Amino acid sequence: MQLSTIPIPIRSRRAALAFSALALIRLGTLGLAKRSQSSRSPAPAALPPPVPVLLSRVEVRDVPRQAESVGTVRSLRDVVVRAQIDGHLTGLHVVEGQQVTKGELLASLDDRPIQAALKQARATLEMTQAQLRIAELDLKRYQTLIGDDAIPRQTLERQLALVEQLRATAQGNRAAIAAEEVRLSYTRIRSPISGRVGLRNVDEGNLVRMNDTEGLFSVTQITPITVEFAMPQSALPVLQSLIHADKPAAVQAISRQAGAPVAHGRLLVIDSRVGAGNGAVRVKAEFDNGAGELWPGQFVTVHLQTGILRDALVATPAVLRYGEQDKPYVFRLKQDSTVEIVPVNVLYQDRQQVVIEGVTAGDQLVSDGQSRLRPGARVTVPIATTKARV
Repeated sequence: MQLSTIPIPIRSRRAALAFSALALIRLGTLGLAKRSQSSRSPAPAALPPPVPVLLSRVEVRDVPRQAESVGTVRSLRDVVVRAQIDGHLTGLHVVEGQQVTKGELLASLDDRPIQAALKQARATLEMTQAQLRIAELDLKRYQTLIGDDAIPRQTLERQLALVEQLRATAQGNRAAIAAEEVRLSYTRIRSPISGRVGLRNVDEGNLVRMNDTEGLFSVTQITPITVEFAMPQSALPVLQSLIHADKPAAVQAISRQAGAPVAHGRLLVIDSRVGAGNGAVRVKAEFDNGAGELWPGQFVTVHLQTGILRDALVATPAVLRYGEQDKPYVFRLKQDSTVEIVPVNVLYQDRQQVVIEGVTAGDQLVSDGQSRLRPGARVTVPIATTKARV
């Protein structure tokens, strides 16, 4: 069986050819696009964001060199007020915490037994003096009679001995009166120094004894007051030069709680020997303490000025970093807002400041955020901290 060939119209053949050509053009366009995309270079990586830091400006000023130690506040004088005789406490004339002056009346004891003994001693003296006057008159009469040989010489000598005896007795009576007067003065207890009255240990009406260890209370001198502290023996030459200077070296007492100066004083004395156990020398400073800033027994941090660094380059201690072999360096801000590492030498450092070499006045150093920095890193400073200074 033969298949007959069906003729395709000419118009249909033209449409098929046009569709095929259009498909080829689209495929070519897609190929060119893929080749164009594959031939492009990769996009550059984004720059890291700037590191937020705090800055501190290097300043030029005179810096006092200070040696630091821990000191104990001690009063110049601290007296426990005790009774010097046994007796009943009849009166307390001061209150706890009161400021008193030397010689001011503090307390009174019952003085009636001593007043009676004093009257008796005075009466005994008067009786002895009367006997002495009679004996002296008899002595004068005997001296007249002995010239006429009216009495034996032995009688005169006896009378002379009696007069001497009565004179000695009168002298003893006067001593007894003085002793009772001293005992009477002990019934009025007066302050031996000017100072502050402490807490009392007894109340009125109690029997106090002279051998009581606690006493009535204490009187402590707190103006002026001293602070004792220790320095290593290596500082002894500096201390000796300071103690012999024309002007006493300045000393600051720093509160160990607040960390701020509470009193300003002066170097007073250096101990005469170095401690055998710790190799330290004890030093004492004196403070006026007019407002009572320091209290006996209190612990304070002591700053002793040992010299002055003139025109020093000063920054906050937070700018310091330490590299290999503990060599110090700082991060310094450049004009393009990047940082660089600058090695420095530390000439002096305390809690508030550091004196360094290797930078110049006006340099801005990074004081916070160094752990995320590398040389050339870009930084930014928060607006609220742009005025941070030493």
